[in-house]
Amino acid sequence: MSRKSFNFMIIALCVGLAMLLASGCAKKMVKQDPSMKSAEELAAEKERAAKLEAEQKERELARLREEEAKRREQEQKEFEKSLAAKKTPGIEGEVYESKLFKRIHFDFDRYEIQGTDAQILKENAAVLMKFPTVKIQIEGHCDARGTNEYNLALGERRANSAKRYLLSLGIAAGRISIISYGEERPLEIAQSDEAWAKNRRADFLVLSK
Repeated sequence: MSRKSFNFMIIALCVGLAMLLASGCAKKMVKQDPSMKSAEELAAEKERAAKLEAEQKERELARLREEEAKRREQEQKEFEKSLAAKKTPGIEGEVYESKLFKRIHFDFDRYEIQGTDAQILKENAAVLMKFPTVKIQIEGHCDARGTNEYNLALGERRANSAKRYLLSLGIAAGRISIISYGEERPLEIAQSDEAWAKNRRADFLVLSK
């Protein structure tokens, strides 16, 4: 073998050995690189992240439920504060006035719901929806004109008209009782158009629990 061939062989061996050493070092570096994670490690991290997110969502839901419970409790206390002195018992027990419920009025000898009173009934329905355990009694009233028997019947029709309107707004029938007092309980005792107009009404009372 010539010296030139021998030198070429030596160079080739050195180059091959260098390449093998470089490959081994690269593999070692890849294996030791802390930023490189296995599929199992990645799956475990993903599972931990999902568990943490679920725990955070559960804590948030618990917080919202607690806040909602406190809000409802506060609203219930405010509603109970709105109840006025006890009145004469109605057909289902004692009743209370509440400033949250507004009365409506009727034209002479009529029992249809008027435009402005329809809006009042919608507001009363909103109160009932806000407090789903509350039951009410609707009282129908008349002015002093007409016989007692006629006014009792007219007062009942007025109370029924108000009840039907509330039912149309989604209030359950079991939460509403009606009673007619005819002309027995006027707000105004004067004999005038203004006084009679105030007496033609339907009042909304809260039934005691």
